[in-house]
Amino acid sequence: MSHAVLAAPRFAVIGAGRLGQALVRAMREANADVAGPLGRGATLPDCDVVLLCVPESAIAGVAAAITPGPIVGHCSASFPMEALAPHERLVAHPLMPITKVGANFKGAVCATDGSTRRAIAVADQLALLVGMRPVRVPAEKRALYHAAGSMAANFLTTLGDAAERLAKPCGISRQDLAPLIRAATENWIALGGKSALVGPVSRGEHETVARQRAGVADAAPDLLPLWDALVASTRKLAARDGAAA
Repeated sequence: MSHAVLAAPRFAVIGAGRLGQALVRAMREANADVAGPLGRGATLPDCDVVLLCVPESAIAGVAAAITPGPIVGHCSASFPMEALAPHERLVAHPLMPITKVGANFKGAVCATDGSTRRAIAVADQLALLVGMRPVRVPAEKRALYHAAGSMAANFLTTLGDAAERLAKPCGISRQDLAPLIRAATENWIALGGKSALVGPVSRGEHETVARQRAGVADAAPDLLPLWDALVASTRKLAARDGAAA
C-alpha cells in the first residue's frame, strides 16, 4: 500500500453518538467527502478512511468487521490503537468536551497518532480540516494525556458542583459563581499555576482556612476529604519556587 498523503480523502464515520454527529457536521461544513454517521454493521461506501466514533468496548469488534483496504481510525483518547489491527490505522482525539448540542472544534488540540507515516498525515489532515491543531501523542503517553484532559474538564465540573453545594445555603446560585469561575479560569490561562492563585490558602492565612473548613464540615461533611486534598495541593503550589506573593 502506498504511503503517499491522500489529496482528498473520502471519509466514512461509524457511530451516531455525540462525537460522530458533531464530527460529520464539521466535516461537511468544511466541504469534506464524508458518509455517515453510520450505524454499526451498516454497509460501508467506497472510502479511504473509516473513523470509529463508538464506545471503546465496541471498537475492536467494529474494526474487525471492516474489509481491509481503507485506513481505520478511532477517536478515543487512550484506547490502544492496536485494537484496529490488521488495518492501517490512526487515532484522532479532540481535546474538548462534546455535549448534546455538539461542539465547535476550531482552535482545539487534536491528539493524533498512526501506524504509518501516511496514517499520521491523514490524522493530522482530519484535524486541520475541522479547524483543530494536531499534536502527535505517542502510545506510551496517551493515558497521561487522557488523565490531563479529564482533570482539566471533568474534574473542574466536579469542583464546580462542590462549590455550588456549599454556596446554595448562602443564597448563592451557580449563575452567581459563574463570573468567579470564568475569571479564575482566564487568570490560569493567562498567568499559569502559582501566579494565578488568590485567596487565603495562597496567602498563608491558616485561621481563615480553618474557619472555612469548619463551614464545610457543618454543611457538607462528605466534601471534607476533597477540601483537605485541595488545600494541601494549593499550599504546595503556593510554595513552589518560594513563598506566594
